[in-house]
Amino acid sequence: MTERQERLLREKEERARLQLEKELARTEAMLVYERRFAGKGRIAGVDEVGRGPLCGPVVACAVILPADHPILYLNDSKKLSEKKREELCKVIREEALAIGLGMESPETIDEINILQATYRAMRKAIEMLDPPAQFLLNDAVMIPQVSIPQCPIIKGDAKSASIAAASIVAKVTRDHMMEDYDRLYPGYGFAQNKGYGTAQHIAALKELGPCPIHRRSFISKWM
Repeated sequence: MTERQERLLREKEERARLQLEKELARTEAMLVYERRFAGKGRIAGVDEVGRGPLCGPVVACAVILPADHPILYLNDSKKLSEKKREELCKVIREEALAIGLGMESPETIDEINILQATYRAMRKAIEMLDPPAQFLLNDAVMIPQVSIPQCPIIKGDAKSASIAAASIVAKVTRDHMMEDYDRLYPGYGFAQNKGYGTAQHIAALKELGPCPIHRRSFISKWM
């Protein structure tokens, strides 16, 4: 190896070291709420995805992370690439103490409204945790009809590792469902738009009409 190659290798290693130190510091900052409430017992982060789309279910997730083994690169799922979300979802599923998923259908959303359907999905996710949670960190909301103590955090998916983990698993789960729906109901572009009201989706809705997974209460102005 030449002197120049050795120098370039050292510089590359130094950059990697600095990047790792930066990520370790960011991860530690995202554990501030988990550290604050550590005395409460098992802490679950709770988040949802799918409140805004015109179709498909709303999906909620609750995740209890290991207290002694932080997962690097956790962040708000919207700030991560699809590839990174998929990678992190696998790590979360392997290392989490417990993961609970809950969802509500388009029919339920139309019947009881999206907010109440979201709360119901969150309660289902919490109930699925084994071992159960003893304290909840929620993204922005207080979940009604839950006896477990809880703390809402505004923009929690960017501030709490547990909530970030829940947002990632919920996002990946729902995205995979919408890709399956794209094969079942072609023409709307569900694999790409994930059910959100893109121009292409709305144009297809006007041309093809609604399919069984469309939320009738969300699409009335185009029908």
